[in-house]
Parts: sequence; structure tokens; C-alpha cells
Amino acid sequence: MLQLIGPQPIGRRSSLRLRIAISAAIGLASALYCWFLLAHFQQGAGDFTWAIWAAQDLLAHRNPYLRPMQLYPIPSAIFGLPFAWMRLNIAGGAFYGISSALMAFGLSRNGYRRLLVFLAYPYWAGLLTVQWTPLIVASAFLPPLLPVTLAKPQLGLPVLLTRATRRGLLACALVLALSFLVLPRWPWLWVGNFHFYARFFPLLIWPGPLLALALLRYRDRDARLLFLMAITPQRWFYDMLILWLIPKSRRELCATIFISWAAGIWRWYYPPHSFTQVGRCAVLVFYLPMLVIVLLRNRRGDDPPSTV
Repeated sequence: MLQLIGPQPIGRRSSLRLRIAISAAIGLASALYCWFLLAHFQQGAGDFTWAIWAAQDLLAHRNPYLRPMQLYPIPSAIFGLPFAWMRLNIAGGAFYGISSALMAFGLSRNGYRRLLVFLAYPYWAGLLTVQWTPLIVASAFLPPLLPVTLAKPQLGLPVLLTRATRRGLLACALVLALSFLVLPRWPWLWVGNFHFYARFFPLLIWPGPLLALALLRYRDRDARLLFLMAITPQRWFYDMLILWLIPKSRRELCATIFISWAAGIWRWYYPPHSFTQVGRCAVLVFYLPMLVIVLLRNRRGDDPPSTV
């Protein structure tokens, strides 16, 4: 009996070290590539620039919402603080690299099959503009990261409402308390800039109403995630990376990843002229395949609770 039990902790430690090594390699590669693209195209830190500017404004005792296009809540500035002293392109690469490493670590918790998510088109669309979605995906597996859902709540709330844990909610409460401490009036100031946000709602763009069929499986957490994503405002294809919390099997992953590149091909050869066109493509290429998975799955695809 001792011989059977003894090696298991060593095996777990070895598996953890391998996960960390793979995640670190993915994070380093994505950080370097992201930094190269940002420097080459002179894009600063991409979308993450707004979090850095908000952090710098708070450090200088300025109101971040005096910037007309500041659309992020104050919790995003808290995440931007560690990067506020860096050059923008280095900060953007570092942020996306760290986010990718944490996403890889979360996805590999029950095996390495789900690392295929890194091949989905929304991940690469996000890399070009330094989006928050990889970190939000990571927060679904790692409860201490759940407050990142508050940094981009239109995408984070579906994850928060379907993946909340006691530790995660406590971390969210602490970040919210800190945000009110540094700028008590920030929710009202933030709401005042909403009119700058161009967006679409997947459920409201045909054939988006079909996504309401996900409620037929309302007991399935993946179905609830899909429906919540369908009713939140979105802007571009990188926002849909969160949908890859739904596929679990190799077949589901490969099918949805392959189909996802139709959006990249369409965007390259036939650039969209409106957010309605972007939304319709997103519904057809990302949402409906996920709906098929949810409706045809014979059993719930929920991940077990995290112990990391």
C-alpha cells in the first residue's frame, strides 16, 4: 500500500512543474511576438494603453475620465499599475505574455488538450491589439484572478456569474473596495463615457435570436455562459475568445477552432463596414457552433472546481 501511495505526490509535483514550464514558454513566445508587432506598427500598448494611462492619471491625482475615450472602469487601472513605469510597447507585450501564460496554466489543469485554444482566431486577433480576454479566460480557472472580470465587465460578467467561487468573490470585493478608495465617484464618471462605445449585441443581430435556445440547457453552466455572452455588448472578434471555455473534447475544440478562421479570412478579404456586419459574422462563425455543442452534448461539460 505504501508503495502505491508514495509516488503520487511526486507525480503531481512533476506534472505541476511541466505545466508551469509549458505555460512560461507560451507566455514568453506570445510576449515577444506581441512586443514585436506593437513596436513595428507603433501601437503603444494596444488596448491595454488605456489601463496604463488610467493608472498614471491616478498616480498623478488626475481624473482618468477627462480622457474622452476612457471606457474602462477603475479596476482596470489597478491592473495597469505594475506596468505604468514601462515603455508602452514593452508593457503591452509583457501584459499579453503574462495573460497567455496564466491562460495556458488554467487550460492545462485537466490535461493539455485544451491548449489548442491558442490556435483559435480570436486569440490572434487579441494579440494584435493586446486584449484582456486571455486573462479573463484564465480567471475562469484561477479564483484569485476573478477580479480581472471587473476590468472589462461587459465580457467579464458572464465569467463572473458562471465561475464565481468564495475566494474569487472575496478577491473581487477587495479590488472593488480599493477602486472606491482611490476614486469614490468612478462609476458615475465611467458611465458618462458610455456613448463613445461602439458595439453590437449578438442576440439582437440575425440569426442571433437563435442563441436563446441555449436556455433549453439552462442547468448547463456552458449554456448559461453562452447566453450571457450573447446579451452583452461586444466590439470585435477578439471578444469571443471567452466562448472557448465551452468546448471540452478534442472534436469540439478542433471543429470550433477551424471554423473560427472563417472570420479572419472574411475580415482580411472583405473588411466590414459596420458593427452589424461584425456581429453577424461573429454569430455565424463563433456563436452558432458553440450553440450546437451545447445542445448536442449529452452531459454537462462543467469543469471541476479549481484547487489551484
